[in-house]
Amino acid sequence: MSGNSKNSVFYFKSAAYLLLGWLLILTFSCKKENSDSSEKTSVPLRYAKGFEIFQGENFWEIHVTQGYTGAEKTYRYLVLEENSKAEKTGFDAVVQLPVTDLILTSTTQIPHLDLLGETEKLVGFPQPDLISSEKTRALINTGKVKDLGNGPAANPEMVIDLQPDWIMISTLGEDLRYLELFAQAGIPALINGEYVEQDPLGRAEWIKFTGILLGKYKEAEAVFTQIEADYLEAKKLGETLSEAQKPSVLSGVMYQDIWYAPGADSWGAQILENAGGRYIFSDQAGEGSLQLSYEFVLDKGLEADFWIGSADFPSLENMIQTEPRYRSFQALKDGKVFTYTAKKGPTGGLEYFELGYMRPDLILKDLIKILHPELLPNYELYFYQKLN
Repeated sequence: MSGNSKNSVFYFKSAAYLLLGWLLILTFSCKKENSDSSEKTSVPLRYAKGFEIFQGENFWEIHVTQGYTGAEKTYRYLVLEENSKAEKTGFDAVVQLPVTDLILTSTTQIPHLDLLGETEKLVGFPQPDLISSEKTRALINTGKVKDLGNGPAANPEMVIDLQPDWIMISTLGEDLRYLELFAQAGIPALINGEYVEQDPLGRAEWIKFTGILLGKYKEAEAVFTQIEADYLEAKKLGETLSEAQKPSVLSGVMYQDIWYAPGADSWGAQILENAGGRYIFSDQAGEGSLQLSYEFVLDKGLEADFWIGSADFPSLENMIQTEPRYRSFQALKDGKVFTYTAKKGPTGGLEYFELGYMRPDLILKDLIKILHPELLPNYELYFYQKLN
């Protein structure tokens, strides 16, 4: 073989190895880039059990694992930061930030917008008369919030006409059946399962869910952290009490001979316990509403010290007129009946049902003030009032 031939083979091999090296580097770089774009880290939640948060570079993922009671499906949502792109397949909804037009379907979601300074983005709501928020009512009064109907669900045709950047669904209504319809219309429909949470702070922590969908996670974290601190500070007051210092508490009312009251594992029962109350139905397990006979309740609660959560009766007289058997209870005889109707919106909505999920600290302080007024001498009731 001549020298020129050897040199040619050498240079050919060198070029081939060099090309192979570049290909390997390029392939590795592409794989690394794709890996980086999908890498995500879990963002821990402190109390909420119904959803999970993951953060990646320029995107978020939210997995709603308990969108409704007994849910077996996990709903996966992708939220893309402004001007970012990512693989969008395999998700139940994709939200592209920033957002400007939103639809909510439960009054419990309204405080999220208020607390995050995004109230003006609301463009539609079913039964807006139920809303108490002053900020939102101002929008309603100027016609900026479309009334989506008076039934238990938003009118799907009206939602599609509004073309919001997303709609937040509460599965307590009938909106769940419209998920596929909204998907076909290109409207991200996101399930909020806050009501499934039974830890009072777990419900409030769902503001982080909304915060991500608004591009305001840090602000949502700050709001929640303050509420958490206020709740835990008040809870410490109840922890100083002995069992002998805790008054007995009756709750609930009758409808058609059935007494409905919170189960012992429920959100309301937990707050009552944290407030230093002794719930007479603490041995009746359940996260939802108990259905009890009058005779059973009379036996358990005849001599209860307080009656808290007696629906929305305006007075003791009205309670007795509605159900004469209420006369039997000592708490009513002593005038120690409290209900959550202290604050109503101008169109009749009760603020307790709107803000209560988000502000368990206020509910807790109200109950401490009722049961142990000496522990909060300068505090004034916010949601609750004593019936005359």
